[in-house]
Amino acid sequence: MSQLSDSELLKMFRNPDTKHYAFNLLVRKYQERLYWHIRKIVISHDDADDVIQNTLMKVWGGLETFREDSQIFTWLYRIATNEALTFLKKKRTRFLLPLGDVEQQLMRTLESDPFIDGDATQLKLQKAILQLPEKQRLVFNMKYFEEMKYEEMSEILGTSVGALKASFHHAVKKIEKLMEED
Repeated sequence: MSQLSDSELLKMFRNPDTKHYAFNLLVRKYQERLYWHIRKIVISHDDADDVIQNTLMKVWGGLETFREDSQIFTWLYRIATNEALTFLKKKRTRFLLPLGDVEQQLMRTLESDPFIDGDATQLKLQKAILQLPEKQRLVFNMKYFEEMKYEEMSEILGTSVGALKASFHHAVKKIEKLMEED
């Protein structure tokens, strides 16, 4: 079957006979993008798998009442972003760790990650990104890696386009500075 539009998938989801099939199609359509979005936030593959499962459970529970005020894509990303940030917050709280310790743990995970594949420049960039404040890191990843428009990010993060542009600008400047250091 050719890729259905989001509104066609929603219509199928709201039909009890095709609900599960529609959800599976929706998952297939967005799962990889959501996974990499989450992975950039939580760094670890295992943690990203846990967060994507939580995200998809929330999507399953909320899709029936989705009002279509926004695109499914932005709604999914909002849920995934919130789940990833909640996961990190719980990790900090569970182990009574200050933010810096969690970031150090993420840094160690990043250094041992086979995804980086020994590329020194890529590793340096990822380490620089991890040193950004949480909001700047999110905005940078969404704009740079996922090539999202500011308007989409605004819907997902609930922040004005102007604030997002400023966050991205500051993130780029900090990353440039960190990349120059050795």
